[in-house]
Amino acid sequence: MLNGHMDAHLKIDPKANKAGAWDLVPESILQGGPVIDQEHGKLVSRSIPQKTIVLSFDDGPDPSWTPKVLEVLRRHHVRADFFLIGQNIARHPSVVRTMVDQGHEVGVHTFSHVNLGSKSHASIDQELSTTQSALAGAAGVTTSLIRTPYSATPRAIDDTSFPVLKYLSSKGYTTAYVDTDSDDWKKPGIENIVRNATPQGSNKGALALFHDAGGDRSESVKGVDAYITHMKAKGYRFTTISAAVGSPSAMHNATGTTLWKGRAMLAVTAVATWTAPWLAYLFYVVGGMVVLRFVMMLVLAGRHYRQRNPKGSRGEFSWGPPVTEPVSVLVPAYNEKECIAHTVRSLMASTHPIEVIVIDDGSTDGTADIVEALGLPNVRVLRQRNAGKSAALNNGIAHARHDIIVMMDGDTVFEPSTVSELVQPFTNPRIGAVSGNAKVGNRTSLIGAWQHIEYVMSFNLDRRMYDVLDCIPTIPGAVGAFRRRALEEAGGMSGDTLAEDTDITIAMHRAGWRVVYQEHAVAWTEAPSSFRLLWRQRYRWSYGTMQALWKHRRSVVERGASGRFGRVGMPLLGIFHVGAPLLSPVIDVFTLYGMIFLSPWKSLAVWCLLLLFQLLCAAFAFRLDRERYRCLVMLPLQQVVYRQLMYMVLIHSCITAATGARLRWQKIRRTGEVVAPSPNASTVASTGERQAASAAPPGAVPRSESPVAPPVRSDSKADPAGSRR
Repeated sequence: MLNGHMDAHLKIDPKANKAGAWDLVPESILQGGPVIDQEHGKLVSRSIPQKTIVLSFDDGPDPSWTPKVLEVLRRHHVRADFFLIGQNIARHPSVVRTMVDQGHEVGVHTFSHVNLGSKSHASIDQELSTTQSALAGAAGVTTSLIRTPYSATPRAIDDTSFPVLKYLSSKGYTTAYVDTDSDDWKKPGIENIVRNATPQGSNKGALALFHDAGGDRSESVKGVDAYITHMKAKGYRFTTISAAVGSPSAMHNATGTTLWKGRAMLAVTAVATWTAPWLAYLFYVVGGMVVLRFVMMLVLAGRHYRQRNPKGSRGEFSWGPPVTEPVSVLVPAYNEKECIAHTVRSLMASTHPIEVIVIDDGSTDGTADIVEALGLPNVRVLRQRNAGKSAALNNGIAHARHDIIVMMDGDTVFEPSTVSELVQPFTNPRIGAVSGNAKVGNRTSLIGAWQHIEYVMSFNLDRRMYDVLDCIPTIPGAVGAFRRRALEEAGGMSGDTLAEDTDITIAMHRAGWRVVYQEHAVAWTEAPSSFRLLWRQRYRWSYGTMQALWKHRRSVVERGASGRFGRVGMPLLGIFHVGAPLLSPVIDVFTLYGMIFLSPWKSLAVWCLLLLFQLLCAAFAFRLDRERYRCLVMLPLQQVVYRQLMYMVLIHSCITAATGARLRWQKIRRTGEVVAPSPNASTVASTGERQAASAAPPGAVPRSESPVAPPVRSDSKADPAGSRR
């Protein structure tokens, strides 16, 4: 934004050139000379002496044309006055230093070439002080000389510009108008430039106006050269404004705060000027990553859907012979009194044979007592001292009776078909783990709907893409299934990171096991219901993901299955889940930049085009997940508010990772509002369920349209006692 302020293109104010009434302007000013200041409280105009020319240049400095003008003046041994724009001073301080070192006089032409007649006194003061600071930083001087933008001869002073003249004079400024205007900016030709700048009348002196910036000034440079030669041949001398009217120099040495303020301003400007182009390149890089991710998701997720939901003559998709053997369902819980009864009751409706093990991780709210009081069959409660979720899961694994282990969170409920759908892929002996389809159950609130959009559009669409690439990075804690042998070979549930689900998933890939996504295994989880709780949850997720990436970094250089995941899954995870989100604010920054400094409508149109692209991707994701589209009306607001929150969370996580600070488990307060779906709202029985219940042949599972939500990772993690670095 600073660079945009310094680099903003000068815009002509059409109102500034319209002449108005001059009833308030004294005749002595209108008919007087071009140099006006204040003496004893009254405005006094001064004329340029006879046979004297003062060359003045507006709108500089320019790094290309001003040095060429200075060279012409040096060859002719002529000193001139330069009225400088603060923006240009800050960006090209070395040109100003050269100008002052060569003995030229400098004046203020405002900071951003604004029409001071339309500004308040406070705005005028800001324009002046900022320009003086830039001048002090560039050349170590300040000046009492000014020429207001859009000014001309004294006869052009009207009732709008006269109050500005009086205010500037009261501030100690000497205002310089012109006698002759070369009109060099119109590029009329060298002869016309010389003719326009030449004063009318015998031996009459003049303050002549030229320009050394604002476009192609090649004709101006040649015109100045010809003009000096022409006027010297007529016997004219050249000097500065102060010397011409017999006043002390308008320039003063800058000291103290003014000097250091100016130097600081130039230093910051230099950093901004150097940084902005790199941010522009970064904009294209980030834009490319975002587009690449969406294209990959659309193409690969579509392919995944067609593979799992074939149509026509290809028949129904089947994992193979149905899996009907009993499985163990582990429910680690810490202070889940609001949710645990709903969770366990939903499992009792399962059409697949299961045993349920609730591992109470030192709860203080009677979670274990609630489960035991239910008196449900095939439900066991294991009590342990608080040790963290990973320890609770390992305890459950040790007590599980079956070879297939399903893991879920204590704030999640399953549909009757969920377990059966989840375990069907294990008919393939190479598959070690299966990710289910977690959905937000409390999606009626605004923040719940935003999470619903995010998870359907991102998490589940991501899993489809990663499944095709055989590199799913995370099995959500809310709904996942594991082969016991695969868990043992991967080292079990580790407490090394705060994202134990990502950690174990990557470990399984490195151990050579396949991990797949089963879209029909639906679980309903309770998402955070406030921004504060959402921040805590996502902060832990982001930090835990970074920990997992760091822990498994050696997979990038290893061979075999570990190396394959390291060179495919790890880069995609790092780019799409850390790098791109961390850099994505660049898109919003440049949108705002364009709206302020470039074309607001074009910039807004580009942003809306990107939003439309995201909307189409979201609609595609909702279609694949058989979700209703009505929540998508909240997508624009999500991009403005919710996405910014996720940026800040990720930045917070990066700072935590960089400093090596400890992050404790973040227990999220639950309400227990998510309950098991009613029988008529649940999905149709899966292939495995029908085989177990009625010996139906295997086939794909049609699902009724679900209420409204994307996959979410529950946060029913263990208590702070299980803190990890």
